[in-house]
Amino acid sequence: MTTSISLLEAFEELADPRARACAYQLEELLLAAICAVISGAESWTSVVEWSEMKLDWLRQHLPFSNGIASHDTFGRVFSLLDAEQFEAGFVRWISSQCPSLVGHHIAIDGKCVRGSHDGKQSAIHLVSAWSSTAGLTLGQIKTADKSNEITAIPELLNTLDIKGSVITIDAMGCQHDIASRIIAREADYVLGVKGNQAGLAEALRLWFDAADSGKLDRPFWEDIQTAKDHGRIETRRCLVTNDVAWLREQDQHWSALQSLVMIESSREIIGRNGTGQASVERRYYISSLPAKAAVLSNTVRAHWGIENSMHWVLDVAFREDDCRIRNGDAAQNFAILRRIALNLLKNDKVTKLGVASKRLKAGWNVNYLSKLLGLPV
Repeated sequence: MTTSISLLEAFEELADPRARACAYQLEELLLAAICAVISGAESWTSVVEWSEMKLDWLRQHLPFSNGIASHDTFGRVFSLLDAEQFEAGFVRWISSQCPSLVGHHIAIDGKCVRGSHDGKQSAIHLVSAWSSTAGLTLGQIKTADKSNEITAIPELLNTLDIKGSVITIDAMGCQHDIASRIIAREADYVLGVKGNQAGLAEALRLWFDAADSGKLDRPFWEDIQTAKDHGRIETRRCLVTNDVAWLREQDQHWSALQSLVMIESSREIIGRNGTGQASVERRYYISSLPAKAAVLSNTVRAHWGIENSMHWVLDVAFREDDCRIRNGDAAQNFAILRRIALNLLKNDKVTKLGVASKRLKAGWNVNYLSKLLGLPV
């Protein structure tokens, strides 16, 4: 069993990029940056402003003998700080808070940090793992662009103990090697199928079209869920089958394949005059899970939690896309600070506020901030 460790303990192995002894210790810069970002800071200037106002409180936990460093010092240190080491510390911390992922649903998806580009380099792209079960970010890997997610996903999986979990990935991750790696790590997968696997996508479309129209005498099961909200009616129809022998004959490289999935989403928007607009979309998946329609339907639906509960929150509550921090590894390291803050705020199940309001409360009330961090009040 992994023993729970504090945030600063998780980063004890993080190397200070400065070659000589400095007036501002690395752990002081880390504590100030983490606390300030939780409390609403979105730039190094606002990190310094918040820290100077809360210096007496910060000194209850670390010496801060020379006060608070300048925003230039914060920017320089975090641009030089090794992002892989910083990420490893983040994973070490979250692994101690969530030591087992058995039974968890883990969604993997990429996000572009749009404000991190300049005239010389493009914006960074981060591939993240999100546990919809725990509501926590588990880790992230930087890639050059979206096309490199294929190589980043195995790296991300290698940082996590995914045994006993279910991994969902969109079509970019529908690769033989990724499926094999997930099975080798004793987890299961549900992988989206689109144009990057054009032959497979067309084969699934033809199979479900034939089965749905009664032209194919093969077993399949159905689950239908309907939701109505704000004048919109959405019906999700899930068809699944364990008829995978024909696909194995065509392609033997899908490790532990057990089921094929089709999700049909029908949306009808009712206007004030009573007229409606309707749309129908079908999506296809392959999975190592048994062919249970309700389970697979809910698993696919849960995948979008990474968009709604992580990416959207980072954009709206943390204004990630507006951030202009971009020197060296600073953009990636500041993104890790945001994810630390998001995890701590999400982990507070008592305060009935949204993430943005919790950030305000943390900035106003150091007792609340202490509770979030597990520090003495």
